[in-house]
Amino acid sequence: MSTKGELAEEVVVERTFDAPVARVWKALTDVDQMREWYFDLKEFRPEVGFEFEFVVEHEGDRYHHLCRVTEVIPQKKIAYTWRYKGEPGDSLVTIELSPEGNKTQLKLTHTGIETFPKTPAYARKKFEVGWTAIVGTELKKFVERNS
Repeated sequence: MSTKGELAEEVVVERTFDAPVARVWKALTDVDQMREWYFDLKEFRPEVGFEFEFVVEHEGDRYHHLCRVTEVIPQKKIAYTWRYKGEPGDSLVTIELSPEGNKTQLKLTHTGIETFPKTPAYARKKFEVGWTAIVGTELKKFVERNS
């Protein structure tokens, strides 16, 4: 239950993958693998301070994402800022992994969505649907196929 005083805009997606942590971590941090299930990144390195960007076209609009890695704990946690070029607002995406035998529990938390423009394109629901598809479908298929 969320009360009005709390960050009501937080999006959390949790999934268990039938793949070991090392496999999931590689999918989250190796740029060649990321291009297959995530976004078309030119470059990515799991290093604090590393900046990366990508453009997504959706229903005729272009969204230029600007991100900067803020935290890396190998095979456990990675976090990066997430904002849009030319738009106000800044948010944070945190992905945490924990092993469950040969499986991996993943928890993605996206906070700060409420700092984006109050337009349908940046509605919390859009992020919820997007992350659910990315993590729950694309990443899941990718790591389980290759484990």
